[in-house]
Amino acid sequence: MKKIEAYSPTIRRKEMNGVLTAMVEDRIGPGHYSRQIIQTAREHINFDFALALRSPATALRLALSALALDKGDGVIVSALSPRYYGNVIEELQLTPIFCDVSFSFPCINSESIEKAASSAPDGVKARCIVLHHTLGFLPDTESVLEFGLPVIEDISQSFSPAVINTEVKSDNKEPVDKPSRGIYTILGLEERDSLTAGGGALLFSTNRKDSAALRAFASIPREYCLPDINAALAIAQFKEAGRNSERCNEIAKMYTQASLRTRHKRFIPLDGKEYNNYSFPLVLETGVKDVAAYARKKEILIESAFDQTLAGVGISDSVLCPVSYSLSLRTILFPLYPRLRSADAERVSKLIMTLP
Repeated sequence: MKKIEAYSPTIRRKEMNGVLTAMVEDRIGPGHYSRQIIQTAREHINFDFALALRSPATALRLALSALALDKGDGVIVSALSPRYYGNVIEELQLTPIFCDVSFSFPCINSESIEKAASSAPDGVKARCIVLHHTLGFLPDTESVLEFGLPVIEDISQSFSPAVINTEVKSDNKEPVDKPSRGIYTILGLEERDSLTAGGGALLFSTNRKDSAALRAFASIPREYCLPDINAALAIAQFKEAGRNSERCNEIAKMYTQASLRTRHKRFIPLDGKEYNNYSFPLVLETGVKDVAAYARKKEILIESAFDQTLAGVGISDSVLCPVSYSLSLRTILFPLYPRLRSADAERVSKLIMTLP
């Protein structure tokens, strides 16, 4: 019986053709393809200006720098944000203000933000919010914006043609895609992101006023920019995004039905919010070791959902964020990716149905 991996990037042979073409043309570093990826992204996302960068960490660093925060200013982040958030905030000499989540939904909300802001260290005032779309779930951005603080949204795990918000232009009434309402938006292109280029990120703003500060970074050194070899793969990933999303939705329906037979809990999307089925998480009522051992016997690998988050590596305060800390110990991900064969998806579904 073939082992089913917990994760597998969906890169088909035809998608590699663009990478091979870039290599043959000796376009390895930032250049033609890194400019073209911005044009390709604009076909799917409505933004005013974007930068193609070498990593999400660079994107977050530039976004925070564009806000011109002062040394020691507070940055509100979810305790379930990627661990690199902590490194970037520390390097910029800012102060992280860790925000907890609920057991039913892995993103922060207005209530948890208000609580976190009131519990900030003495003398530290919240100056911005970094809103991570954890595991592909869409937070209630509208209520978060009511705080009046600048918001940086991270849609690295939530990007999908099915979940892009649609608005109407006031001038011609034509619908346009708007995946974010924050001042700046990060779309990671790392191995485990919704779109993968093997590394990199896009940082963009949807309106001209906020784009002005980003344009100041247009001439940053090449070492910060997305290499052509990664950009070529990202271009192909954008073109396959719809097909990949549909396949994930099909698999997720099977898993959801199977999960109804277990005592373990699922996160529930907010009312009216789509979910891109970035993964299939379950919050376990039993020990992770027992479930992992059971899965291994079935030749199926599972992973911790939050082992590389601020809570998972012990950076955030477990006392101030007890729910996030608990979730980091009990939430696992089951194999869910577009290249998963139907027979393997059925095996995983049966595993979920019979979990101890």
